[in-house]
Amino acid sequence: MTLVYTVGHSNHSEQGFVDLLTKNGITAIADVRSSPYSRFNPQFNRESLIKSFRKAGIAYVFLGAELGARSEDCSCYENGKVQYDRLAQTEVFRKGLERVVEGSRAYRVALMCAEKDPLDCHRTILVARHLVERGIEVKHILAEGSVETHDEAMQRLLQVLDLPEQDMFRSREQIIADAYAIRGQGIAYEPDAS
Repeated sequence: MTLVYTVGHSNHSEQGFVDLLTKNGITAIADVRSSPYSRFNPQFNRESLIKSFRKAGIAYVFLGAELGARSEDCSCYENGKVQYDRLAQTEVFRKGLERVVEGSRAYRVALMCAEKDPLDCHRTILVARHLVERGIEVKHILAEGSVETHDEAMQRLLQVLDLPEQDMFRSREQIIADAYAIRGQGIAYEPDAS
């Protein structure tokens, strides 16, 4: 089975982040930030990352145009907020997923974004969701170094949102879909919000 990881750079040191990746055998980073720069953590600007990764033997590709949360497609917005379900239907997004799947055949890939907790990030709520729907196994590297399966992350999301694991009238898949929608609306990009 194809396996893809996710990871948030958070506020790690440059070396601490590289160590986190190498500890988990990551050989390639797919940067899914819409912009490959960090206002608060400049060690995670693209140029710095590429140098650090090169020294560690980790390949780097920027996929923010394809898999970033800040779509340039106006049809992906409603009331000024990006809608993940619409974004996931775009050809650009689908091509980004295909690049990740293709890359994962040759590399141990981690999707990288900024947020520490995978539940607070589109890498999980948007991108990982659609990889899992394609039959890809997804695991999330947590800040302290442990790894959480995507199913474990979804169980945690249900707890965070106080949603039931089971329901007499809905399947688990429907409950998870509701959880994705609720969390997506909570974290989705709003250009006017900044």
